[in-house]
Amino acid sequence: MKRILFVCMGNICRSPVAEAIARAEFSRAGIIADIASAGTERFHVGDPADPRSVASARRHGYDLGRHRAQLATPVLLRGFDTVLAMDHGNLDELARTCPGNPAQLFLPFAGISSPREVPDPYHGGADDFERVVELVRAGVERMIERLAMAHNAGMQATGSSA
Repeated sequence: MKRILFVCMGNICRSPVAEAIARAEFSRAGIIADIASAGTERFHVGDPADPRSVASARRHGYDLGRHRAQLATPVLLRGFDTVLAMDHGNLDELARTCPGNPAQLFLPFAGISSPREVPDPYHGGADDFERVVELVRAGVERMIERLAMAHNAGMQATGSSA
């Protein structure tokens, strides 16, 4: 089973949206995965997702209602085979606080070359939160396509059909 952790700064805007979208879309695609999110800063630990993130995700059919922010720690990261940072700042912070972690930038990992980062909407308006949903949905769709291609290639290599 894939274990994927999405990481942003406070774990109240971008990464919980990514977690909710990935969970829903992976399930729709029949992909079994353990998906979670965390933040590189501790100032929101235990808090729910930002109400603007909740509202923008809800408009697209994704539920962030049960989310509570958690801190990305070395112990937490060890439980995931894929750690995806929303931007370079959080990728750098993960390298500093969790040395040897397997973190990568989310959008390039998903196969999206531009933009390379999911911008932080925290100090922005409703359009900025909508942009996060759009970028994350595109990234998750590309991840699902890649996983499906890898699965199909593996099935062909073994002569199986599914």
